Amino acid sequence: MAKGDKFYFDNFMECASLSKQAAEYLVSCLENFDADKIEEMLDTMHSFEHSADKKKHEMSEALAKAFVTPVDREDLDLMSHQLDNVLDIMEEVLQKLYIYDIKTIEASAVEYAKNLVRSCDLLCSIMGEFENFKKSKKIHALIVECNDVEEECDKLYLSTVRAITKNSSDTLEKLSWYKIFDCFEECADACEHVSDCVGSIIMKNT
Repeated sequence: MAKGDKFYFDNFMECASLSKQAAEYLVSCLENFDADKIEEMLDTMHSFEHSADKKKHEMSEALAKAFVTPVDREDLDLMSHQLDNVLDIMEEVLQKLYIYDIKTIEASAVEYAKNLVRSCDLLCSIMGEFENFKKSKKIHALIVECNDVEEECDKLYLSTVRAITKNSSDTLEKLSWYKIFDCFEECADACEHVSDCVGSIIMKNT
């Protein structure tokens, strides 16, 4: 692999790392939730999202100037957008807690956020292997594991939303948590889309 190609894989690794840090921060926010500090939480989460945006812009600039890329530039651009999307949606989870003026956190929200940490940790491992994907003996298993975590998230989503429907008598509260868990589900899907994107690139280049 050409020396200049390392930039692309390092950029992806840094974005995945930001996602994991943001997911860990989300867990911390939910476990120690204080509605009076939600704006402070939003500021901190936005710093992760803003850093990821900068990485996406750096990738776009590099791709615009590059004569040759390690794989199709369209695939690299798609990967960059998919990784950035994880941070965008994670930030949206906290934004919805703010918008709907949530005061107490559903226990399953913490469990879901911990699953997002697992997904983002797997994305870090996948990106660590991605540079040498033609020789890697681990990357396929990591992609499958990431998909498995997303399936766990699907099951948690269904059981949680059903429980909220059955147990809550407050219509506004129900609707608020429906929207929040929809956002959690989108974030889990976004993580899976990154791993699927890697799988697609591998299939096209081996």
